[in-house]
Amino acid sequence: MLFTTTDNFQNKEITEYLGLVTGMTYNVNYSYKGVSFKDMFNMKKYYAQIELAIEAVKEATFQKLSDNAEKLNADAVVGINVDMEISAGGAVLVSITGTAVKTQSKRNS
Repeated sequence: MLFTTTDNFQNKEITEYLGLVTGMTYNVNYSYKGVSFKDMFNMKKYYAQIELAIEAVKEATFQKLSDNAEKLNADAVVGINVDMEISAGGAVLVSITGTAVKTQSKRNS
């Protein structure tokens, strides 16, 4: 599955627009996994743990987006928009939207 934030691909032609697709993941239990009580006050380790959690939630969300696009028989998603929210309580929400499309390689004229 190809993804892009733009409305097209270089060397690919969009042959069919299949519709809007989304993926959303919400994770509230990430902040302190694998972090000792002492490390919770070490900001470097705390932020490193947050980065890992955000990356995991983002990857899960892209997988959901891909699964939803495949249900429409798409081979790509264009116009992707990623929204992320981190609450003060430590919850991470990632939402990704885009347009599912079918593509083919451009022919040289």
